[in-house]
Amino acid sequence: MLSSTPKTKLLILLRSLTTSVTSSSSYQGAAAEHGCLTLLQSCNTFTNLLQIHTQILKLGFQNNPLILTNFASKSSDLNSIDYAQCFLFSPHSNTLYYDAFLFNTVIKAYAQTRNLKSKALWVFNFMLECKVLPNNFTYPFVLKACAGIGDLNLGMSVHGSLLKFGFDVNNHVLNTLVHMYSSCKGGIQFGRKVFDEMTRKDSVPWSAMIGGYVRLGRSTDAVDLFGQMQIEGICPDEITMVAVLCACTDLGALELGRWVESFIEKTGLNKSVELNNALIDMFAKCGDVDKALKLFRTMSERSIVSWTSVIVGLAMHGRGLQAVSLFHEMIRDGMVPDDVVFIGLLSACSHSGLVEKGQEYFDLMRKAFGILPKIEHYGCMVDMLCRAGLVREAVEFVQKMPNEPNSIIWRTLINACRTHGELKLGESLARQLIENEPMREANYVLLSNIYAKMFHWEKKTKIREVMDKKGMRKIPGSTMIELNNKIYKFVAGDMSHNQYKEILEKVDEMGREMKRAGYVPSTSEVMLDIDEEDKEDNLNRHSEKLAIAFALINTPPGTPIRIVKNLRVCSDCHSATKLISKIYNREIIARDRNRFHHFKDGLCSYMMTVHVFPLKYDLLRWSEITSVDPPEEYPLEIYAVCKFSVFVTTKILHLNITVMFPLDLFVDLLLEELIFWYVSQKATMILKP
Repeated sequence: MLSSTPKTKLLILLRSLTTSVTSSSSYQGAAAEHGCLTLLQSCNTFTNLLQIHTQILKLGFQNNPLILTNFASKSSDLNSIDYAQCFLFSPHSNTLYYDAFLFNTVIKAYAQTRNLKSKALWVFNFMLECKVLPNNFTYPFVLKACAGIGDLNLGMSVHGSLLKFGFDVNNHVLNTLVHMYSSCKGGIQFGRKVFDEMTRKDSVPWSAMIGGYVRLGRSTDAVDLFGQMQIEGICPDEITMVAVLCACTDLGALELGRWVESFIEKTGLNKSVELNNALIDMFAKCGDVDKALKLFRTMSERSIVSWTSVIVGLAMHGRGLQAVSLFHEMIRDGMVPDDVVFIGLLSACSHSGLVEKGQEYFDLMRKAFGILPKIEHYGCMVDMLCRAGLVREAVEFVQKMPNEPNSIIWRTLINACRTHGELKLGESLARQLIENEPMREANYVLLSNIYAKMFHWEKKTKIREVMDKKGMRKIPGSTMIELNNKIYKFVAGDMSHNQYKEILEKVDEMGREMKRAGYVPSTSEVMLDIDEEDKEDNLNRHSEKLAIAFALINTPPGTPIRIVKNLRVCSDCHSATKLISKIYNREIIARDRNRFHHFKDGLCSYMMTVHVFPLKYDLLRWSEITSVDPPEEYPLEIYAVCKFSVFVTTKILHLNITVMFPLDLFVDLLLEELIFWYVSQKATMILKP
């Protein structure tokens, strides 16, 4: 390889190539061509490429399609295809000798770039102008470029071209056509038409179609199509399974995801890093983060995505200390974190109330790893401060940001103002946001909610009238639940389900049982000026309560209930679900658009953040601690006697706890991880109603 060849050797090769041309022998001409191709094969820097370009001109190979094709291919490898294009298609080029293989190479190179895909279409059009006929390799590259651009009209024009040249019977071309349509906005129905009309389909078009549905958020259609694929006996490949797992993740369909994992094991499908990452992401976002962590531990090879998926999964489940621990393990393992890892890490700190640690990692990102914070990192910091009730500090942080805050950051602040009683500030920020984004319905909903909290019903009504005039509608809350491998969707006030009478009766029963247990509905969540009884009835028809009632009817007692909501869980439904978990003795795992809530025995993991601060520890033998016989598993070991200060956010509870651990455990594990479970259990016992 040239990487190990000194520069002088390259010059010797070039000189010998020049010398060989001085002879008039055709053999020497062939030798020169071979030498040039050898140089291109060995080329690994742009400087070398420039030298070879000079040699091509010197040897008169500027019209040699074989040499030029290899030159274009090597330029692509060195991210210099634009340089090759300027040479190949300059006004002085004689394209009479150019063939389809050369054009295909340049089109493919541009199709693989991030920002120059449109040039692939320019080269394709120039190819047709040069009267060079495309072949069955041309269109897949062109269609791939169209898919990356996402322009439906452009893709349809290429479709017309391939019909003209008769490539609509070529399966490779049709596969890429399906992918192109499923990647363009508004093109999925055209992709499905091409897919349905294909007479011979292997796993490739199925994967393209399923992936297209997933990208559009039509995950139910993706799962249905995968079922049809199974019925037709088509063996899925790795790409298919990654797409299906993404659909499971979107739907929160844990049981289906588990079946997919067993299917992968049963069929012996190669579990690549990408497939393992998809499995980890699915389990973490479908509610089984422990399984995700277990899978992660079994991986022999891990990518940055593997680490990020677990850190984000732990963050969503409120297990911030574990996420922090895993981040440090990643650093020790030699993996360099990227900006996405820090988004997950800051999110973990935010969801677990670790404000000081979050600020520490925000600074570490710049100082230790040279990563400049993006708007997403600033958004995590604002969210962290807002969740901790530090609204004024969050506003100051936004004012000092070097970047212009986006609408997501402003909406986070406005929501925090409403939650923490800073209503005047929230009103001011919401009005400013509406001025900046007058056609965004979410901004009007935020202001409307603040007016309802302030009991300014007239102002709220005016906001709703403005929304009606502009044709805006609030996104309806919906909740999905998986039962017997089928996904059911409920919308607030939904009466379309065939069991709706039984569901409403169960909802009423739940309401009676909750009131008997001391539940008082949070009617401030109903943003209407109506009497309290009507408000309570409105709250009882929220989508998550309908889904929980459906699960209580159709699952055996004691079975965990898993639901997925498209919006944040309102405070009333949150309080009600805690009580339902206790009354009906059910564990309820709810995923909203931000994170997971684990309801059990009347408590929620989200609402109980436990902070552990070590005060001191001593190393003592068992006999120095107590006269009781030591445990069998550690009969003679030295024990660490630890004192901890524990702060539990649920009821602003402060505890001082002393715990004893075998020394080997104390040394091997992080202090916070070691005692977190114990302290959580202790705090849970104290906080039980």
